[in-house]
Amino acid sequence: MIIYIERRNFMGTNSETRIFALLGHPVSNSFSPNMHSYLFEKYGVNGAYLCFDIEPRKIYKTVESMRILNAVGFNVTIPYKTDIMAGLDEIDRNAELIGAVNTVKNEDGVLKGYNTDGRGFVKAIIDRNISIIGKSALILGSGGACRSIAIEMASNGIGKIDIRNRSLENAEKIAKRVNSVFGTEVVYSKEVVTKNDLEKYDFLINTTPIGMESKECPIDEGIEVDSDIVVYDIVYKPHRTNLIKWAEKNNLKVIHGIDMLINQGIDAFEIWTGKKVDSEDEEILKEMFQSERI
Repeated sequence: MIIYIERRNFMGTNSETRIFALLGHPVSNSFSPNMHSYLFEKYGVNGAYLCFDIEPRKIYKTVESMRILNAVGFNVTIPYKTDIMAGLDEIDRNAELIGAVNTVKNEDGVLKGYNTDGRGFVKAIIDRNISIIGKSALILGSGGACRSIAIEMASNGIGKIDIRNRSLENAEKIAKRVNSVFGTEVVYSKEVVTKNDLEKYDFLINTTPIGMESKECPIDEGIEVDSDIVVYDIVYKPHRTNLIKWAEKNNLKVIHGIDMLINQGIDAFEIWTGKKVDSEDEEILKEMFQSERI
């Protein structure tokens, strides 16, 4: 097990300092220590955020260590978001439906798991005063991100979801789960995205890695549309993916991947501390993240 420590986490620590952590493999490039160090200082939390690079065979022992050390809470990243659930005492309803946990709170020795990925995604939409209720979404990809986003959008009243992916096995599972729990209409296919699709749906959401550090685009960039569709790409590097550039060229509303990234981290902080983070701090954290990645 390798421990990564952000130096400023320990500035001003004392006997009352509480532990927060990230468990995963790998964790060395995580932005979480800097994010939470900033939030601890800004909101008066006496905490230290540690990153633990955990071997698979030691994950459950590490979870118990968090309980024994009375850690306030911890984040979970790849590859343990699903495996971690077996070591927890309680799981939030939507995290249970998603089948993955990325945030755990220690409540008097009881470890409760949450999934803030989908919540962070939806918050970026709500923050822009865009309604989800009764609307329709075209989602590209059918992995874990699609699952968390589909479930959170369904729980927030989305009317219809259309999943497009080259493989339909996961898409079918997501469709059945969302429809059975929320009654939301969910369809899925291998069909490529067309102009007609983009003019009949309210949201286009990319949950695939297409466009990550590349010039690829998950749809045909030659398509021209005249609609009010909102384009949301969860890829955050680069900030302006080719999908985002296509949307801007067509004068469409866009939401960047960094919004979801920062929102899910802030949500974890709020779950652990009960403190509400100001919108100005969301913007500061986005700037911090981008400056580190230049």
